[in-house]
Amino acid sequence: MTKKTKEPYAVCGKPGVIHRRLTKTFGRGASILVVENVPVVVCPNCGESYMTAETLYEIERLKLHRRSLAKKRSVATVSFA
Repeated sequence: MTKKTKEPYAVCGKPGVIHRRLTKTFGRGASILVVENVPVVVCPNCGESYMTAETLYEIERLKLHRRSLAKKRSVATVSFA
């Protein structure tokens, strides 16, 4: 989901921020956690992006309760050499 608004971006002040849902990964190796549909605010003018405080709190909650909430899936990985 992508939603463009007329609100100004906090960093550059230009209007037109985009609200997107992205997949983010946290941790590494055996402790990696993939979170889908993370709301992110993106500025098409300066390229910066951020997550709101509410989103960050929810991510911390998901990480804290990962054992009861996460579904195990196998993921193909490669190393950039």
